[in-house]
Amino acid sequence: MEFLHSGASFIEPYIQQYGLYAIFAIIYLESLGAPLPGESALVASSLLAMRGDLGVVNLFFVVWVAAVLGDSTGYAIGHFGGRPLLQRYGWLIKLTPQRLAELEQLFRRRGAFIVFGARFVVVLRQLNGLVAGSVGMPWHKFLAANVLGAGVWSAVWSFGPYFFGDLFHAIWR
Repeated sequence: MEFLHSGASFIEPYIQQYGLYAIFAIIYLESLGAPLPGESALVASSLLAMRGDLGVVNLFFVVWVAAVLGDSTGYAIGHFGGRPLLQRYGWLIKLTPQRLAELEQLFRRRGAFIVFGARFVVVLRQLNGLVAGSVGMPWHKFLAANVLGAGVWSAVWSFGPYFFGDLFHAIWR
């Protein structure tokens, strides 16, 4: 529970100063690919909502919108600029033309499941929009998986700590 307390104390001044705008910025930038502590900030914000500093429903909707917009921006960047970069510099990360073709095929077949599931894995959450756009995943499939994945992820980490924070605190003691 100490990490939750330290996460809450780190984000608390920003929430008091900027409110949900701070959470929106953190989640948006993390979903876009920046290495920010989005999930930790969300859990800390949920605990602050439990204390009454924020509305948990407002928190959920702000996080959901920020996550969808961040991933969609990453998709657009990957779609319009990522493929040429992967073709030119892919060798730096051992991405051969054959591996790139396999990755494209994987995203064509299972891209929606990857985008949905990646929301719950730290590094994948930050890169899935960029990768999906770079390998040519169809926009409509990406958007559907992105909206659903972001909605479930936002609900789990907004409402979970809010409703079960006291339970975990009691267990931790």
